[in-house]
Amino acid sequence: MLVYWMRSRQKIKTIEIGDGWWGSGERPLKGKEDESIRPFKIETSDKEIEDLHRRLEQARYAPHLEGAAFHYGFNSSYLQKVVAYWRNQFDWRKQVEVLNKYAHFQTTIEGINIHFIHVKPSYVPHGRAVQPLLMVHGWPGSFYEFYKIIPLLTEPARHNLNEGDVVFEVICPSIPGYGFSEAPHQKGFDSIATARIFHKLMNRLGFKEYYLQGGDWGSRITTNMAQMLPQSVKGLHLNLIFISRQGLRRMISVMLGAYVPWLVGLTREDVQRTYPFIQKNIYELLRESGYLHIQATKPDTAGCGLNDSPVGLAAYILEKFSTWTDKSFLHKDDGGLESKYSLDELLTNVMIYWVTSSIVSSMRFYKENISKDPGLTADARVGVYVPTGIAAFPQELVHTPRVWAKDIFKNIITYSYMPRGGHFAAFEEPKLLAQDIMHFVRKVEQL
Repeated sequence: MLVYWMRSRQKIKTIEIGDGWWGSGERPLKGKEDESIRPFKIETSDKEIEDLHRRLEQARYAPHLEGAAFHYGFNSSYLQKVVAYWRNQFDWRKQVEVLNKYAHFQTTIEGINIHFIHVKPSYVPHGRAVQPLLMVHGWPGSFYEFYKIIPLLTEPARHNLNEGDVVFEVICPSIPGYGFSEAPHQKGFDSIATARIFHKLMNRLGFKEYYLQGGDWGSRITTNMAQMLPQSVKGLHLNLIFISRQGLRRMISVMLGAYVPWLVGLTREDVQRTYPFIQKNIYELLRESGYLHIQATKPDTAGCGLNDSPVGLAAYILEKFSTWTDKSFLHKDDGGLESKYSLDELLTNVMIYWVTSSIVSSMRFYKENISKDPGLTADARVGVYVPTGIAAFPQELVHTPRVWAKDIFKNIITYSYMPRGGHFAAFEEPKLLAQDIMHFVRKVEQL
């Protein structure tokens, strides 16, 4: 019995792969699913643009509160400037060309069409292995978040990144219900179902082993992928950590950390980013998570207006790109948006939601994942044993010290305190993130 107990402890627990059907109606009893990979191109039309312009012209605005900046949400005075640019200067046809500069594809998995871009390096030095890397976005982002980091990863030598000794081919799928991936037609589509579909996608592309990278929902999905099929995951790189386990040990760590951090394994940087604890981990998180409570309970109700009004949609999405990029942007009349991004970049991401009518289905992902007790989900009691790299950005919504991350991630190879940047790391600080991914992969390849 002792030997059996010891052997069972050594066996790595995994999430059951399972299967699913997310298409409309009943799953067909006969016939194999079409596994073909089909080229896909984003298109637009005069009708689509004219409809957008009409809606922008007819928008109604609430007068802003004097001195409110972004404390009450998106400042309506600045919103009118954004909409004026959107209506008169933003060129959607040109941005469609930008989006189509990488190769897009669709394939049918578990009854729904999955959209992804697949970018291979144009040149590979002799004897260098190309590493497949799956990068997964979150909400309210899209595959477009990765457009600035892709060339750094696929052509590092051209961008003076580490002599090109680590080269990637990058696959960026759209989460089902986001952008150009079909929305699930059945209830229950959560991050575990997404993880299984993305494993099937990589398998269909001919990859047996691959690296994963994610932030926001992408972090949860790629973590589930590592828990599901660890033998397929060479390494997992994250720029946001989800930790649902809380207990007496964590409570003691929080209490002692402010006074004797070294006793509970916290560094000076951890202390700076974590304390005062109530302000940074409760008050600030509550202030920034009102949307989450709506989307985790009644997404379809709130989504109605957003799906019908491009101005409402832009305000709802772009507010996140303000305060999630830098908490201090709350005090700025323009939300600091144009200090980190261009309006063309921001509006292109909004347009991906608008032209696909995907805001409601993207919001449902919260209900499918958060309406359950987090301690009872299939992944809650499963550790992550694949090599893991963590990039901790200082303006991220919540900071997870390495010593806390080790509760779930049992094989942390690199943990980096990034010098600047927030929630949308690939979009905001592509070079910093690319360097950290390369540093991590280089270490894993040397193991």
